[in-house]
Amino acid sequence: MRELPEELVLPASMVPEVPPAIPVEPRDAATVLLVRDAAEGVEVFLQRRVAGMAFAGGMTVFPGGGVDRRDADTGVAWAGPPPSWWAERFACSPELARALVCAAVRETFEESGVLLAGPSETTVVADTAPYAAARRALVDREVSLAGFLASSGLVLRADLLRPWANWVTPAEEPRRYDTRFFAALLPEGQRADAVTTEASDAVWQRPADALADWRAGRRLLLPPTWVALAELAELGAAAEVLVVDRTVEKIIPKLVREGGAVRVVVP
Repeated sequence: MRELPEELVLPASMVPEVPPAIPVEPRDAATVLLVRDAAEGVEVFLQRRVAGMAFAGGMTVFPGGGVDRRDADTGVAWAGPPPSWWAERFACSPELARALVCAAVRETFEESGVLLAGPSETTVVADTAPYAAARRALVDREVSLAGFLASSGLVLRADLLRPWANWVTPAEEPRRYDTRFFAALLPEGQRADAVTTEASDAVWQRPADALADWRAGRRLLLPPTWVALAELAELGAAAEVLVVDRTVEKIIPKLVREGGAVRVVVP
């Protein structure tokens, strides 16, 4: 893993001065590095979280969120590596692995409108506009991913995802997540949007340009996002995220206060 730069610090207000006596149990979460090829190179889809949100307000992130209990529904029509394969990559149970993949697909659709599913095991939706109402219903928790896919005659395409990383929020923080990072290509014909209440803006950007914006103070990045962007910046083509063979290890950083900022230290 790349070494974090010295200037990557967190505002002191993000972390309580007195950490919890007993660390909060991390909630399982999934996030997706959605990439595409553009004229000037590989681009990744980024969202700036609404300022004032309880977790990571104002930070630039990838689409993602917490696992919903219904994400573990075994009734999902599934194509690609089985839950047992994902369980080996993320060192978890097959049941949790299924929920993580489903959460990755659901959250990506909810937050960007990109749907990693298709009418069959070898096809993918080219236009997600007909599913706009279902997208809103998913956001409002009126329907589960399994229910939406079944009623729409769609198959979840787990083969369009690849495992990328696993970061756990430091024990000093009051809100913690055990987040599995996935990577995926933007399906042909689909487009990502900013139709979500959780982001103030969204944009496709070259990873190197996003890092330059961070250095110039135009973006706020959490360590996992910084590392992922640095890794994506080395890609020659977006399709490389589907062929790279990555070993995923759980990373649990520690926090160290230095004056008015908090430094993140990776053991």
